[in-house]
Amino acid sequence: MWKKTLLLSALISTAWYSKAQHVTQGSGTQTSGITAEGLLCDLLAHTGRQWSNGYPVQPVLMATAFQAGQSVRIANRRPAFSWSVNGLAGTVQSAYRVIVRGQQDTLWDSGKVPSAVSGAIEYAGKPLQPLTVYTWQVQLWDGAGNAGQFSAPVAFFTDSVLVEYATPRYPLQKTDQAPQVCRKSGGSYRIDFGKAAFGQLKLQLHARADGDTVTVHLGEAINADGSINRQPGGTIRYQAYRLPLLAGTHTYQVNIRPDRRNTGPQAIKMPAYTGEVLPFRYCEVEGYDGELTSQQVTRAAVHYLFNDEAAHFESPDTTLNAVWELCKYTMKATSFAGVYVDGDRERIPYEADAYINQLGHYATDREFSLARYSHEYLLHHATWPTEWILQSVLMAWHDYLYTGDIRSARHFYTDLQAKLLMPLEGPNGLISTKAAPQSKALLESVHFNGNALRDIVDWPHTGILGLGKAEGGETDGFIFNNYNAVVNAYYYKALLAMEALASGLGKTEDARRFAARAEKVKTSYRKVFWDGKRKVFRDGDSTQHASLHANMFAMAFGLVEPAHHKAVADFIRSRGMACSVYGSQFLMDAVYDAGDDEYGLSLLASRQERSWYNMIRAGSTIAMEAWDNKYKPNQDWNHAWGAVPANIIPRKLMGVEPLAPGWSSFSIRPQLGSLPWAKLRLPTIKGEVSVAYEQAPGRFRMQVSVPYNTTARIALPEKYTKKGFAVTVNQQPVKAAGKPGNWYLPNVAGGEHEIVITSK
Repeated sequence: MWKKTLLLSALISTAWYSKAQHVTQGSGTQTSGITAEGLLCDLLAHTGRQWSNGYPVQPVLMATAFQAGQSVRIANRRPAFSWSVNGLAGTVQSAYRVIVRGQQDTLWDSGKVPSAVSGAIEYAGKPLQPLTVYTWQVQLWDGAGNAGQFSAPVAFFTDSVLVEYATPRYPLQKTDQAPQVCRKSGGSYRIDFGKAAFGQLKLQLHARADGDTVTVHLGEAINADGSINRQPGGTIRYQAYRLPLLAGTHTYQVNIRPDRRNTGPQAIKMPAYTGEVLPFRYCEVEGYDGELTSQQVTRAAVHYLFNDEAAHFESPDTTLNAVWELCKYTMKATSFAGVYVDGDRERIPYEADAYINQLGHYATDREFSLARYSHEYLLHHATWPTEWILQSVLMAWHDYLYTGDIRSARHFYTDLQAKLLMPLEGPNGLISTKAAPQSKALLESVHFNGNALRDIVDWPHTGILGLGKAEGGETDGFIFNNYNAVVNAYYYKALLAMEALASGLGKTEDARRFAARAEKVKTSYRKVFWDGKRKVFRDGDSTQHASLHANMFAMAFGLVEPAHHKAVADFIRSRGMACSVYGSQFLMDAVYDAGDDEYGLSLLASRQERSWYNMIRAGSTIAMEAWDNKYKPNQDWNHAWGAVPANIIPRKLMGVEPLAPGWSSFSIRPQLGSLPWAKLRLPTIKGEVSVAYEQAPGRFRMQVSVPYNTTARIALPEKYTKKGFAVTVNQQPVKAAGKPGNWYLPNVAGGEHEIVITSK
């Protein structure tokens, strides 16, 4: 009877789904090739999928099949719909029509809406009901007014309680993985999965009688002889388990022991349907008399839904390629908690980790919900560094910039204003955590439970976390003052971000107020911190010390006057990698924003001790928390804030960044340095951007694929346009806009383009 009921449910749901598709395919005059694809409901592409204990299963579109933790639940009363556009070269969307259906009727038909907007279209139909399956689809019209076909319907399921605003997430997923190596060595089997992952282990073993036991060792690091390092130091993981066997052949799962620290009150807990996990690459099975093959060993890796094929980078530099792969994989591997966390030691979200994770995730997958949820979590779970409070505003801006969906900023607008920390302003317009006491009201407004915020600059500082007093931290000797350059660079950048968010929300007066404050900060910043004689920024208002950090943050956040760019860039170059893996995000932004692409490439592809390649050389396959153990003795080997190249390679070296919210326009600004060629495939909410560059003396060639319904601003590399030059687009001569040092092609439409620059 149960099987009949399940089968009937599947048949009914399939029939309803097909009916919805059939009814709407005939709507509109179908004379255009324009279509909608990549449909997102509340920024999720797979709202109709279902899982069983972390494994994807075939969907059954009935309410009884959408169980908590096994499916996506949409809790918004007014979910938002987004899509990308497909068609012929130059296709643009001139209108759309969205239809939402229940099993029996149409709840919303937007009708034909003249608009090029293809994202964050909010539902405006009859009230949705809890625990109900709906489908939606969209029809588009092209620039000539011709209608395209409706998209296939996509299902979504509402939550048990509907609210004004909530960010949905996918359930965590399990992927079973076989080892790359399984061989016997002495009295043990040594197993290597090739890469570390947060997961569990299953073994199929045979015993002649009850009571036989084996010892299973799991770890992230190995010794020189290939055995698992059982004393790896820091927070590099190793655990051992005694496994009693039953007579006969059975499959055993190793139950991972919870760690007291990363399962504490502030930590993100693993859900019951996945169980506890451990990061490990290597396994040893000790004391097993039978034969063990790779088919009998399985690691169940836990991660957020991730499309490994969404992004790709390639160049002739094998070190650079390896760094990219390390950092891209880090985005997937560290998503195991369903929230951006700081690694395995604490499993606690921190703003600084989340900001870098956000940028890297956007660059490696067309996925936005994990970044948004993590950012919103941190709004009400703030951590202690002053700069990281301000990062919440930067995360909110990037969320809007990359998605075009401003609902999160609208809902949390009051919280975001508080995160600006404006009550800390002094008479000079700069903020300080020391010049005046921090009020309880201020701390409560930013949802910080501690006694006071403190400036951090970089991490760790000298003399803590195992570093001796004589051992340098990662702040390049920064001298903390009452008014500090780094925190005020953040303040300036956050004010600009808040101005943009206020403008997007139509809050014109607020936007003007934030812009005026930002201008005051910029003026005061240059007056207080700039050393005109040495042409560098000083750390604070009462010191002559100039650190890498004071200068790289000023450059990265737009506080350096154009006339001083070269001087500040030269100082930045002179300091090398005198910052942590976290600080490197802003160093790399600064280097490329200053146009120093050759230096940027040298840092990305470096094989020095303070480099991303050193993480690979040390044996990690996920980005590390520090450049090496000696720079942070308690570090772990699974920290997403160490994966900065995941975003820097696409954003800066390859130069692909959004200019307007939702990628309605974007920039292509190649900064290859000495690379003879490079290729990138980048996912965006508007669709896939592909670029391929080749350079030789006197000639630069670009092949670019611009998604439909967006435009690209393509910068022409300065070294090919210093004197006379000619440009062709698809073999036709064109004139570039701009001026010497800043030549570009504006408004390049959707489609495939070949651009060739020839120096005369």
